Amino acid sequence: MSTERWKPSVTVAAVIADGNRFLLVEEHTAEGLRLNNPAGHLDPGESPLEGAVREALEETTRVFVPDALLGIYLARFQRAGTGEDITYLRFAFTGTAGEPLPGRTLDHGIVRTLWLTIDEIRARRAEHRSPLVMRCIDDHLAGRRFPLDLVSADPSLYAPLPS
Repeated sequence: MSTERWKPSVTVAAVIADGNRFLLVEEHTAEGLRLNNPAGHLDPGESPLEGAVREALEETTRVFVPDALLGIYLARFQRAGTGEDITYLRFAFTGTAGEPLPGRTLDHGIVRTLWLTIDEIRARRAEHRSPLVMRCIDDHLAGRRFPLDLVSADPSLYAPLPS
């Protein structure tokens, strides 16, 4: 039995809809160009909600205003060739986003943002970064919504790190 503690990689995602279209990002990955919800890793000293707002801004140049938690998801990814094996723990939020902010640029690795219909997203499933892209959108379409305060962050999260 291994004594190493299992530590899933915590990520956050924003599911942004406008009518019948969803905002996705096209990004460079080790597997080539992929489609993803605006998403990324949770940074130290931020709550999942704050992380989702930050990631959406970095990847879309739009201010994301969350109104509900869609869900908390676990998914395993195994990279072909390298054997890299990662389990992701994703907190996905839904909400709205404004227009792109003037002067902001897309985060490194993001090629562009796309507004796609559900049929276009399903037709491009082979390009999805992970199965969670579709799962989160399907949950949004199914009306899943949980209160934002379901995920809480203790004030100790924001305390200065010890010297």
